[in-house]
Amino acid sequence: MAPDMRMPSVAGRWYPSVPDQLAREIDRYVDEADVAQTPPPRAIVVPHAGLMYSGPIAAHAFRAAATGSYTAAVLLGPSHFVSFEGVSIWARGAWLTPLGSVAIADVLAAAIARSSPDVLELPAAHGREHSLELQLPFLARLLPDVPIVPLVMGHQTRRLAFALGDALADIVAAASGQVLLLASSDLSHYHDAMTARHMDDVVMGRVESLDADGLMHDLERQPGHACGGGPIVSIMHTARRTGATHGRVLRYGDSGDVSGDKSQVVGYMAAAFW
Repeated sequence: MAPDMRMPSVAGRWYPSVPDQLAREIDRYVDEADVAQTPPPRAIVVPHAGLMYSGPIAAHAFRAAATGSYTAAVLLGPSHFVSFEGVSIWARGAWLTPLGSVAIADVLAAAIARSSPDVLELPAAHGREHSLELQLPFLARLLPDVPIVPLVMGHQTRRLAFALGDALADIVAAASGQVLLLASSDLSHYHDAMTARHMDDVVMGRVESLDADGLMHDLERQPGHACGGGPIVSIMHTARRTGATHGRVLRYGDSGDVSGDKSQVVGYMAAAFW
């Protein structure tokens, strides 16, 4: 296998590794998603749990994005396993999925890598990481010809979130064609459903008002609002700087909707900005 090919880490465990089975599951979630009167988004926020849990929520954002025409997609997620300063980029090659490989937008990736000293190549940060991998089946199925730039954020500080957002805004504004921005994040973890909804409403309120600074303030006070809060802040900031004026939560749910256990849930949100 080519050294720049990123192999799946959680296929067969977090989502089906059999192509036909995976395609059917993706299609079912997308067919059931209702995103009437949602314009093609500049940016989306999607969850990253096992597909059976987060897929029905994420499908709403991906169905909205499927109506757009994009030349590339920039994916930003949190690092769950590797602690580091900065943002790790996968700058060339492709990511393999059961539905085929998804190419890296290498010219765009190179521009992002040059744009900020915070962007580095740390392959280990991508090795076991699932926050971006869970988005690949949707992208491979719905936007199969759109290349990607995968980015994993280390320590989610205010400085890094906004510095990256500024750098991405400059690159996206100068890019040829429309670039889709994607933030990968689950919301609150392991509270009862009522507490989770109260916490998650804080995030969703900031999303709908496109208030990246307010969300960062909330995360600094209570980091448990979202595991990928930094990526959401960065992508919201980028979206706003590149012309987005609207934010909408397309769907909310929690893991108890599938498991039936509402005593300890993980919150999931799909959102779009345009």
